[in-house]
Amino acid sequence: MSSRSGNSRPITDEEINELISKLQSLLPESRRSNTTRASASKLLKETCTYIRSLHREIDDLSERLSELMATMDSNSAQAEIIRSLLRSS
Repeated sequence: MSSRSGNSRPITDEEINELISKLQSLLPESRRSNTTRASASKLLKETCTYIRSLHREIDDLSERLSELMATMDSNSAQAEIIRSLLRSS
């Protein structure tokens, strides 16, 4: 494993611990139980679970948006606003 700066030196345990702490601070569940530090393995599992839940939420929102767009007049101002928002993202 190489460092983020592109050097070929190995990452130190201290750097790994710092990255794990940063990752833990990004997870909603971890922020609530900030007093107990999770093992790296548990934290990675929580991260995967959280990413899967975000994917499900995106899929659900995409489906709802598709249903909404299907019921709109394609020339309406609302439809044009939604299309412009989708193009800019």
